[in-house]
Amino acid sequence: MTADTKSPLEHVNDTVLQLKEMRHYSKNNVELLTTQWLMFDGELSKLKQAGTIEDLMTRQSQFYDALEGAITTLEEVAVSLQPPPEEGAG
Repeated sequence: MTADTKSPLEHVNDTVLQLKEMRHYSKNNVELLTTQWLMFDGELSKLKQAGTIEDLMTRQSQFYDALEGAITTLEEVAVSLQPPPEEGAG
């Protein structure tokens, strides 16, 4: 199936999957950066570089939070795009 033949629901679902993958890597990046900051906080402070890393941690955290919001919103859109259940013949 090409991008031209995908339904809006399929596009939304693909985007949600991509955002969830980004969220996974973002969380790992925050954890790794935090670990590095904790290990070298003293040295970074002496070099007047702790603020640089703290700023990156804050920005990465904000990005992670924004991803969470986008995923939630698009999951709601996906639900609204679901076709109505078919009425059973009776």
